[in-house]
Amino acid sequence: MELTLDRVTKQYGNKIACDRISLTLRRGVYGLLGANGAGKTTLMRMMCGVLAPTFGTLNYDGIDVSRGNYRDVLGYLPQDFGYYPEFTALDFMLYIAVLKGLSKVRAREKSLELLELVSLENEAKKKIKTFSGGMKQRLGIAQSLLNDPKVLILDEPTAGLDPKERVRFRNMISRLGGDRIVLLSTHIVSDVEHIADTILIMKSGQLVHKGTLEEIIGTIQGKVWECSIPPSVADRLCKRYPVINLRNEGKNVFLRLISEESPCDCAVTAQASLEDLYLYYFSEVSEG
Repeated sequence: MELTLDRVTKQYGNKIACDRISLTLRRGVYGLLGANGAGKTTLMRMMCGVLAPTFGTLNYDGIDVSRGNYRDVLGYLPQDFGYYPEFTALDFMLYIAVLKGLSKVRAREKSLELLELVSLENEAKKKIKTFSGGMKQRLGIAQSLLNDPKVLILDEPTAGLDPKERVRFRNMISRLGGDRIVLLSTHIVSDVEHIADTILIMKSGQLVHKGTLEEIIGTIQGKVWECSIPPSVADRLCKRYPVINLRNEGKNVFLRLISEESPCDCAVTAQASLEDLYLYYFSEVSEG
């Protein structure tokens, strides 16, 4: 089971959305991080065969992802999940199941099973237009699993989920990653930190990092600093360095920031985290 990208590039006029990305994905959970405009959604749409690359190839076990039989093993939740507001949750699941080729009996059986998995079993006969944002997102996750996909691609799957729902979702994805390829993008760094076997970081259309949490964080060990300083010094440091955390401590200001070298005499190094790394790369750009 391999999803292989070889020098995949997507160009729109003079803008390169994805720039010569080569990558091999096998069983496990992959977390994709990047700011708005980094190229994450473009990359995921190419992996789904929805968007054709300008250059390069994408294959699943030797099959080009643009071919119809690839869709038999694919589950996809786009960032803008479309639904029919007048449908009930169960009717919508049955409709998608038919489109995916499930038999009538299997479609109902699988739909009810997945609605229970995402805690919507009690809302199965309610119209989707009455659902909250989080409920709609859970329904989107459920429909992506109808064909028991071997490749599951989720674009911003935790959008609209409350903290309790996110924990439930993380546990579910961890289980699913045992026997399939799962790729998810999210702006919630803690979601990736908790469940991804491999973390991918995109910036300006390029894949700038790939590795385990420990490997990724290792790139900024020794560059995270903490200090408690007067407000005037804090103002100066905030203009020079990416600041991760700031809080008032009596007459002083506590800062946690990223710097190649000690930002001031009283600064001490701190243990780096994935959030630190994210801010290190994207503090100068819009986060998304």
